[in-house]
Amino acid sequence: MTAVKQESLTFLETKRQRREDARQTAALFLIGGMDLHKAEQCSGTERAGMLRRLKRLIERERLKGVRNHWSYDLNRHIALSQALKRLTSHPTQDNRAPSLNHDRRQ
Repeated sequence: MTAVKQESLTFLETKRQRREDARQTAALFLIGGMDLHKAEQCSGTERAGMLRRLKRLIERERLKGVRNHWSYDLNRHIALSQALKRLTSHPTQDNRAPSLNHDRRQ
C-alpha cells in the first residue's frame, strides 16, 4: 500500500472516531448533563453512580421507543449506548472496571 493511501485511511479513521466521540459527548451532556471526558476519569463510587445514571437514561430512551413517543431519537439511543460501552470498557484509575452488581455473598 502506498504511503498516500495509508495516510488517507488513517485520516478517515481518525475523522470517524472524532465524529463518534462528538456524538456521544453531545448526547450524554444534553440528556444527562454529564461530561463524558470527566466521567472517563472518575473512579470509585462517583463512577458507579454515573454508570447507574447512564443506564437509567438508556432505559428511559428505550421506553420512549417502545411507546412510539414523538421525542424518541434512535441516534441518541445509539450514542448513549456507545457512551456506556465506552465507559465500562475504559479502565478506572485502579486499572479495573467498577462492578455495578454488588454481590452480598462473599
